Parts: sequence; structure tokens; C-alpha cells
Amino acid sequence: MAHYVAKVVVPIDLKKKPWEQKHPLHNRWHPDIPVVAEVKDGEVFRVEMVDFSGGGITSDYSAEDVKHADQSIVSFYLHLLPPHFPFFQLLLQHKAVPIIFLNHFSMVSVDLKKKPWEQALPLHNRWHPEIPPVAHVKVSEVFRVEMVDWTGSVIKDDDSAADVKFIDLSTVHYLSGPIRVVDKNETPAMPGDLLAVEICNLGPLPGDEWGYTATFDRENGGGYLVFEGIYAYSPHIPGVRFPGLTHPGIIGTAPSMELLNIWNEREREVEENGHKSLKLCEVLHSRPLANLPSTKGCHLGKIKKGTAEWEKIAKEAARTIPGRGNGGNCDIKNLSRGSKIYLPVFVEGANLSTGDMHFSQGDGEFSFCGAIEMSGFLELKCEIIRGGMKEYLTPMGPTPLHVNPIFEIGPVEPRFSEWLVFEGISVDESGRQHFLDASVAYKCAVLNAIDYLSKFGYSKEQVYLLLSCCPCEGRISGIVDAPNAVATLAIPTAIFDQDIRPKAKKVPIGPRLVRKPDVLRCSYDGNLPTTKNPATSM
Repeated sequence: MAHYVAKVVVPIDLKKKPWEQKHPLHNRWHPDIPVVAEVKDGEVFRVEMVDFSGGGITSDYSAEDVKHADQSIVSFYLHLLPPHFPFFQLLLQHKAVPIIFLNHFSMVSVDLKKKPWEQALPLHNRWHPEIPPVAHVKVSEVFRVEMVDWTGSVIKDDDSAADVKFIDLSTVHYLSGPIRVVDKNETPAMPGDLLAVEICNLGPLPGDEWGYTATFDRENGGGYLVFEGIYAYSPHIPGVRFPGLTHPGIIGTAPSMELLNIWNEREREVEENGHKSLKLCEVLHSRPLANLPSTKGCHLGKIKKGTAEWEKIAKEAARTIPGRGNGGNCDIKNLSRGSKIYLPVFVEGANLSTGDMHFSQGDGEFSFCGAIEMSGFLELKCEIIRGGMKEYLTPMGPTPLHVNPIFEIGPVEPRFSEWLVFEGISVDESGRQHFLDASVAYKCAVLNAIDYLSKFGYSKEQVYLLLSCCPCEGRISGIVDAPNAVATLAIPTAIFDQDIRPKAKKVPIGPRLVRKPDVLRCSYDGNLPTTKNPATSM
């Protein structure tokens, strides 16, 4: 199977004492203490633990229980024996000191057996100020939001790319929320405020620990990823393993009607006239140029489909595809534990929504569905900075609404010491010069890396998917020296099981393409012609 599920070998019931557990705990070392469970070597298993006092210290914000704790009983252990190693005993200990208690509660939960519109708190896939909130939170409360994957569980864990190929992209992304945010006096966040959202914890939904990545250009194909703890690897891309940096692809506040009209007007102009005026369309394959409001595939949370209200809002509501001034689909791979996001508030209550969870992603997510997509959860805490938009955000346009959020990256990040860096300049595949165009330069860097790594036994399709979801680093290295912008793509060499650096004597490597029905199949013949936007032929 292409998913990772740890077998629970020692469960814990926190309502029972350590000696009342199904598998009683112990707090002494002795060779004759019998084992309570067995595991096989190489098997992923789950062990649950009480705190070091065995439940003697409670979350009442008092130190009395700590002061009077019986030191003779503390430190309870779990005792397991892998049968292949009869003399090895695995003992696990968990200690905690109750200085600060982090209490969280579930605000938005999902049932993966139900469709997005069947959830107890229906999901939505558009931005609009009139989509009603499904829950509300107070500042400083830690709350939990659960999310389906971006497709609403359309993609199945079956090693087939058929569902990727025929997916209805009008329905994505499914977001959890909106969530109304109020202060301790029940006064809601107001337009002009800044909403500070801290990511306290996050991860895949229990029981659904698997993910996938895919490409939607030419003939669609998908790759299925296995999670093993913090690491991901794929049976379809052998010899590669890397740590994930889990993050939400989408997090944002609802736009006001005035801001929504600004979005729709400017994006409609691009869609209708961009092929006439924007030269970049000729070298960057993008279909369409913008994703305009559409009733097709639209879901508006609590607003009932078929009503006059639904029809009106569906024709106005913005698609969730691009990132915008409200945050939205920003796809910043470093927004993991400990990060804080400062979002402008445009409507009363802020109406915070989130979704599109990623186990890992490379900078740019350039294969479109380029991250490792999954269901997941966030545990969040909000603060309201009154008047923060004017105080901290500079309008990058003609109105005070033309602002962009600020992101504070957390301290959690994979550590790599060696990288192979590929350069690209703003000259396209046909040899045509572009003026300081960072998009063309980055595309050139990516194509450079794809072609290089294909020399080590991988197909170009495998490398394309890999570079979209592994923790590679994209940079705009030069943007001032006319006429060439310079972009770079840095790939950590440690994720490969072979040395991918250039060598004086090449070591031949056999093909690493795993051939399975409908996986990584593509009509693409390996050449890299200049791609054209369909709009240019109109």
C-alpha cells in the first residue's frame, strides 16, 4: 500500500491509573519485568505514554500537585520486546513539567467518509464576504481545524493516476471555515485590523497518513508517497527519501465586497486581453490566464445550493487558485510549526479559512499539484492587532485595500549542508531574450535541473514531480543586471541514495522508472519545445 499507518502496540487510557492499564506500566528497571507487546524489526509501531507522574499532576494551573508528588513512583515506562532481538528491550519514557498548559479544542472537524458538502460544518471553495462563518473563536484560545485534501478526497490511494487525469478542477480547493475571530470582550476583528495567526501544531489526519503529487500538463500522471514518521519516499521514484516540512497551502481571510470587485475586474482583464499584451504567455504554459468566478463546481459552505442567494454569490465569488492580498493560496513551504501569519482583516470577524495541507513542497510547486497533498489538521491561536493594517502594511496599489500579508517563519526546518545549485537566465528554450524576466529564468533553472538529474537513471517525469515536492530552494539571484534576470534552484544532495555531483568518470546507473499502469505515463517524448498558451491562438 502507498500509505503509512502505525500499528498501536501499547494503547493508553488516561482515565485509568498506570497499574490499571490494559498493558500495565512499570517504574523500575529489572530483567524479569515481563514484556507487554512484541514488534518485528522494520515494523512501524505506535506507543502511547502517560506523563512521568502517571497522571498525578493535573491541568489546574496549581503547583500543589507538583509540590506533593510522590517521587518514589514517578517515571512510568512501557516495555516492548522485538522478537528478532531477544536481548534487546525498548523502554520509552515521557516526562513533563506543568509550567504552561496548552489546551486546545476542535472547532472544525471533518469526516473523511463524507463529501465536503455533507460535513457537519460544510466546506467551501470560493472567497466571498457573505459566506457565513461555521464557528467562532476568541483570541489566545488554541483551537483545532481539520481539513480534507484539496480535492475533497477525490484522489484515491490506489496507485492509479486515472482520478488525477479526469479530476474536475472547478471544485478545488475545499477550505475549512470561515471562522469568526473575537477578542476577550466578544468584540470581533474589524476591517483595518491585522489578524495574527500562530501555527501551534499540525500534521496528517490520524488514519489517513498518505499523500500524493501529480502533474496536470499534457497527459496527467500522479505519484503516490509513503510517510514514515517525518520522512517521505515514493515507490515510483526509487532511491530518494526526504524529510517533510508540513504546512497549509492556503490560509486567508475573507475579502470585502469592494476588494472582491477589484480582484474580479483585474483578473477578467488578464483573462480576456492578456494574450494580446502579455508576452510571458508565449513561454509559460498557463491555462487559463485567470480563473474567473463560475457557478460550476462552486460550494459556499452553509449557503444552500439552488437558492437565489447561492446563485448571486456563486457568480461573484473568487476562485481559490491564486494567492492574493488576503493570503489565500500562498504555498509557502516554511509555514510550519511555530510560524505566525499576519493577515489583513477586510470583514467583521475576519472570517479565517484554511485548507490544502501539504506534507512537503519545493519552492514554486511548479508541476501545479506539485506538493505532497494530504488531509490534515492545524492547531491555531489568533491575536487581533487593532488598526494593524494601516500601522504595518503598505498599500501596493491605488487603495488602502491593496495590501499583502506578512509571514513569520517558524524554527522548524530540515537541515541540509550540501546542495547542488542550477542556474537559469531570462532566455527561453527557443533562444529568445526576455528582459529581466524572473519567471522565464526560474523555468530555465528547473529545466536545467530536470535534464541533469535524468542522467542518473530517472525519467524527466519523475524528476519533474520530485522537484515540485522535495525541500528544494528557489531564489531570485539577480534582478538588476540588464537584460538577464538570474534565478537558481538548489537541490539537497542528501535526499538521493547516489552521488549526483559531476564526476571525472561517470558511473553508469540503470533506469529507475517504475512502470505501473497509469502511473507516470505521458505522451511527452522528452523534447522541450517552447510551450504555448491556448489563448495566443485566439
